[in-house]
Amino acid sequence: MRLLGGAWAVIDGFRRLVVNLIFLLLLALVLAALLARKPDPVIDGSALLVRPAGQLVEQVAVADPLTLLRRGAGPSQTPLHEVLEALDAAAHDGRIRGVVIETDPLAAAGLAKLQELAAAIERFREAAPDKPVLAWGSRFTQAQYFLASQADEVYMAPDGFVLAHGFASYPTYFKGLFDKLDVRINVFRVGIHKSAVEPFTRESMSDRHRESTAHLLDGLWAQWLSGVAAHRKFDADSLDALVDDYPARLASAGGDAAQLAVQAGLVDGLMTPDQWQALQVSRFGRLEEGKAPRRTELGAYLAGVRAQQPADGRRVAVVAVQGAIIDGESPIGIAGGETVAAMLARVRDEDAYKAVVLRVDSPGGSVFASERIRREVDLIRQAGKPVVASMSSVAASGGYWVSLAADEIWADHSTLTGSIGIFGMFPDLSGLLARGGLAVDGVGTSPIAGGLDPRRPLSEPMSSALKSSIENGYRRFVGLVASARGMDAAAVEKVAQGQVWSGSQAVEHGLVDHLGGLTQAIDAAAARAALGTYRVEWIEPDLDARERIVERLLHALGLDRPVPAAATGVDALVAQITGELGDLIHWNDPGHLYAHCQCRSP
Repeated sequence: MRLLGGAWAVIDGFRRLVVNLIFLLLLALVLAALLARKPDPVIDGSALLVRPAGQLVEQVAVADPLTLLRRGAGPSQTPLHEVLEALDAAAHDGRIRGVVIETDPLAAAGLAKLQELAAAIERFREAAPDKPVLAWGSRFTQAQYFLASQADEVYMAPDGFVLAHGFASYPTYFKGLFDKLDVRINVFRVGIHKSAVEPFTRESMSDRHRESTAHLLDGLWAQWLSGVAAHRKFDADSLDALVDDYPARLASAGGDAAQLAVQAGLVDGLMTPDQWQALQVSRFGRLEEGKAPRRTELGAYLAGVRAQQPADGRRVAVVAVQGAIIDGESPIGIAGGETVAAMLARVRDEDAYKAVVLRVDSPGGSVFASERIRREVDLIRQAGKPVVASMSSVAASGGYWVSLAADEIWADHSTLTGSIGIFGMFPDLSGLLARGGLAVDGVGTSPIAGGLDPRRPLSEPMSSALKSSIENGYRRFVGLVASARGMDAAAVEKVAQGQVWSGSQAVEHGLVDHLGGLTQAIDAAAARAALGTYRVEWIEPDLDARERIVERLLHALGLDRPVPAAATGVDALVAQITGELGDLIHWNDPGHLYAHCQCRSP
């Protein structure tokens, strides 16, 4: 029997080997076929379809390919730079006769990103005045309408509405919950405007934070109004009055929000989806094989444009710092200091990269990780490669820290930046444990031994040590700003103290060099490197050989991008609260020092 068993084991092992080899062969054939597949051709005489889906981001945030294969993609995202690149190319492409914007899939976008899209559409219009830009939506959220309003003509479904309501900031305050749980949050901070700790230590917004936030939001709302009014038949004041008096204006229109939108000039007309299709056919013609209008999808167009670019040559590298900054590797949607530093080191060492753009869309986080990234940027400059920092929607606190080593800093008008301040937070769970009948006791070899154990109250010696570290961290932050910006410490103090500034204000205060978007920052980096022709390459985290194979397969199958997900009001509420608490979950600075701004772009 043992002989038969051994023989069967050999046969079974051989069978498994053959099956695995056949599977790998089939996988290789499928992968080769998919990778060899040419992109869909650009339709001559068509309109470029701009249909951003989900959240507008700097770089699509996905898990590593193996995790993606196991769990599937998350909520949909659209990289801003791809839309900008396509619009700039289409302006000079004789095959493209116009642009069609459909906003329904767009879920969220910061004002700074929308302003960059608006600037790209304006560049398209100036370069190709004979190419129309049309927009349609079944209804418009505030972000969707800002994008649609940049078009020459805006249409909406007959049962739609334009939901313009202004900007607001209503954080969730957790102190009452912590009090009920007997959880104490020990807070140390430097900066009278450093409000990131308020949600965990107060039950309401402080007067100082309320005043500064109101001033900031008023400025951003003025930018939104002027950005919309620039291409519509009304001025910003008229639009502001409409928003303020919307309930009464809606009542006077018999409750018909679509008719009110037409009367107010928000849209040029009302069209059902089939009428919208017919309008496009009348402007751009129809496809030969059907009734659909002649349109080229943005992804297909971009693939065709990039296929014509030389594979080698000099490059401008773009490294994104997106999301809160933490120590270690990057989880999904978060900037890990080690991950970003590794990408920067790769750019420094590879000769093909002649200039670097650090694209920052981050409220900051770990001081240790922020300095790790800033140091790598400094090393790139020391290696003789110019670095330009480009600020997106938010580049505050640690997001500003990482930008300081750049040769120059660019920000959009509505970028939230500054927030030069430091804080530390440490939870004391001893009360919560006591309520559950748990006790902690023991001995240590020094007054601070075990001092950072959240099960025990924070001791006075450890509290004093943390306070000293926070104060030193703030002095260091101010010193870095003074050195990088050519200011003395006293001048920095006037604009520091945790105060958040818009991009426009930051230029006035000397914290930022220029106002402009990603395109201008890339041009500036290329000019500093004296590049004539060049390619722009977005740097991705390193993958091992196995992950790279899976990534290429998923990309070829079109499964590497997140997919749209339905959202409800409850989903949004849960996402907001978990996002605010998520800061506590992800904070992992080894010294418990944080340069983080509790600010989100409206």
